[in-house]
Order: sequence, then C-alpha cells, then structure tokens
Amino acid sequence: MKQDVFLPEDYRPAEDEPFMNERQMEYFRRKLLDWKAELLDESRDTIEGLQENTRNIPDVADRASEETDRALELRTRDRQRKLVSKIDAAIRRIDEGEYGYCEVTGEPISLKRLDARPIATMSLEAQERHERREKVHRDD
Repeated sequence: MKQDVFLPEDYRPAEDEPFMNERQMEYFRRKLLDWKAELLDESRDTIEGLQENTRNIPDVADRASEETDRALELRTRDRQRKLVSKIDAAIRRIDEGEYGYCEVTGEPISLKRLDARPIATMSLEAQERHERREKVHRDD
C-alpha cells in the first residue's frame, strides 16, 4: 500500500529539487484529482439544470435561443468528458512512474508547463513541432 506523502498547503514544485520526486508526484496527483472533481460537479449541475429546465416555451424565438444554449452546454460538457479521460490517463502515468516525461523525446516536461497544463504529454518543443506538422498537413 502506498504511504501518504506530506505536502504543505503552500507547496509548489521547484526546479532545484529532484524531478518527479514523491512530493511533486503527489502535488500533481492532487491537482489532477481536484480538477476532475470540479469537472464532474459541473457536469452533475448541468444534467440537473437540463432536467429541471425542460419546459414548453411558446415563443419560437425564445425556444430557439434555449435550444442553442442547451446545444452549447452539451458541447462544453462533451469536451469536459474528454478532458476527464485525459486526467485519468495522467493519473495512470503518475501511478506507473511515467508522468512528467515527454512521450516523444523522453525528456522531462518543464514544471511550469505541467503546472499550467497537468495533462501535458509532450514537452513544449515537441508539442510545437507536432502542431507545425499538423498545420502543414491540414493545409495540403
């Protein structure tokens, strides 16, 4: 069984400590779990709101506006559902000891990048190369 890691409230990963030590791993695990919980709470609120707001609106313009709002909300929830699966994948990488390393180069991903985007799987340089290639192929 994994032992709990003490993490001070104000802890932030620093460049001067060993990369992906226990504290950093625990910091990112908690960050990911908190983010996932927040997304799932928002999703529950949306579902409850959609169920409660099912009503017959006589005005065609109002009905169209409400349908547009619902469609936008559902698209947002779909993006968040995909985000939750990326969060789960990042947590798996933490459990397997692979978190924080670029899947392309194997090099460490910067702590600043991971703090800003904890689901990142590529270093900034590898991500930029990937996006440039994607753009070139898209323009063909």
